[in-house]
Amino acid sequence: MKRLWTTGYRAYELGVFDEQKDPKVAVIKAVLQKELRRQLENTTEEFWLITGPQMGVERWSIESALMLQSDFPQLKIALMEPYADFSIRWNENNQARLAAVKSQVDFVGKVSKKKYESPEQLRAYQNFMLYYTDSALLIYDPEREGKTIWDWRAINRYREQNKDYALRMIDFDELQEAAEEYSERLRENSEA
Repeated sequence: MKRLWTTGYRAYELGVFDEQKDPKVAVIKAVLQKELRRQLENTTEEFWLITGPQMGVERWSIESALMLQSDFPQLKIALMEPYADFSIRWNENNQARLAAVKSQVDFVGKVSKKKYESPEQLRAYQNFMLYYTDSALLIYDPEREGKTIWDWRAINRYREQNKDYALRMIDFDELQEAAEEYSERLRENSEA
């Protein structure tokens, strides 16, 4: 069994406020699908994508994986929340979107059954994700910090002791290249 932790920027950190209209979302989902497809084509083993509930890369990775499940029956998706009532402060629309995603994944769980009490719960979540995965896929660029810096640092510390833990990072250069390819495809399709 293979287990991949996916995480990255929150939507607001990328300036995404309307996921339906922002082309950045389509580009990121295409990049995620391409990377997931590459990893899935290399195995017939059960493959778990394990991620969190954050609006942004985590949710987009779930949506991308859902689109691949019919082609890759070995792909399973787990959504892990750091603590109980994670989305309690989100607006109704965002809570509804999370509920919709939860209804489509193979497993939903909480690392802590308690409501938020301290940052220690977030560290426990990171430790859980590291312990129960074999590798990580981050959409993150250390030159453009965001909240994912904490996960990136935890992964790097973990890798010092666990040399087999693989990390695949997709940075802004790679995203820019994908955006240019996406724009070119749109132009070609509009001219056809």
